[in-house]
Amino acid sequence: MNAFTSDVAFTPTVKAIQSRKGSRESYARVEERGGWQGAITPDLDGFIAAQTSVFLATTNGEGQPYIQHRGGPAGFLKVLDERTIGFADFSGNRQFITQGNLQDNPRAFLFLIDYMLRQRIKIWGEARVVEDDPELTASLMPANYKARPQQSILFTVSAWDANCPQHIPQRFEAADVAAALAERDRRIETLEQEIARLRGTERPSGKI
Repeated sequence: MNAFTSDVAFTPTVKAIQSRKGSRESYARVEERGGWQGAITPDLDGFIAAQTSVFLATTNGEGQPYIQHRGGPAGFLKVLDERTIGFADFSGNRQFITQGNLQDNPRAFLFLIDYMLRQRIKIWGEARVVEDDPELTASLMPANYKARPQQSILFTVSAWDANCPQHIPQRFEAADVAAALAERDRRIETLEQEIARLRGTERPSGKI
C-alpha cells in the first residue's frame, strides 16, 4: 500500500531521479501536507462535467502502453460518486485494444485538458468495462447524442493532480467561437439600429 497518494506516480525510481535533479524536497513537502487528492472534489466534478474530450491510457500484460481518445458532448463524463467516473463506450473501429488491456491490467489513467482555460488534470486509478448492464449504459448515455453505445466504462480514482498552465496553447471550441461571433453580430446590429434612430431624430441646422 502506498504511503502517499502521489506514490502511484512517484515510484522509488522516480523519487531517486527527483533527488538527483533537485525537486524531491519540494515534492516531499507536498507529501507532508497529505499528498495529492484521492477523492473527487466539487471543483474537479465541475471540471469533468464541462469536458468534451478525454484521453484514456491503459497498459497490456506485457507493459505496452496505449492511449485512446474519447469524446462527446459536455457531460458525457459522469461523476457517479467521489471515487467513480463513468461513461458510455460508443461503437467505433472495434479493435477493442483498451478493453483487452483492461482485462490484462486494470490500472488506467485519465488525462483531461481544457485548452480555453489552459488547465489540465491527471487522474490515476483502475478501470473496468461493463458489457451486460443496459440500464447503466443508458444512464451514462448523453441526452440526444447520436452515437451507438455498446457498453460502459467505470473508472475508480486512486489519485489526481492538476498541472500548471505552462506551455498549454490557448484554443477555443468551434461552438464557443460561433456563439461569440453571433453575439458580436447581434450587438453590432443593435448599435446600427440605435445610430439610425438617432440620426432620424436630428433636426437640420437653420440657415441665415
